[in-house]
Amino acid sequence: MAKKSKDRLGLGRINYILLLVATALLILGFIIMSANEISISPLILVIAYVVIIPFALLYRPKKD
Repeated sequence: MAKKSKDRLGLGRINYILLLVATALLILGFIIMSANEISISPLILVIAYVVIIPFALLYRPKKD
């Protein structure tokens, strides 16, 4: 029987840091959107949703 790993997703410290950055950008984007600044907030939200979150979930550090 295979060992069960403690971390099911296999995410490392860098992955969690990137997810925290994405969360901060999402919060910032929605706060800016609530202030009716519709020129920059969609850009921030798209970067967080389309770039940072997928990268954080798919990134695997190189093993030496």
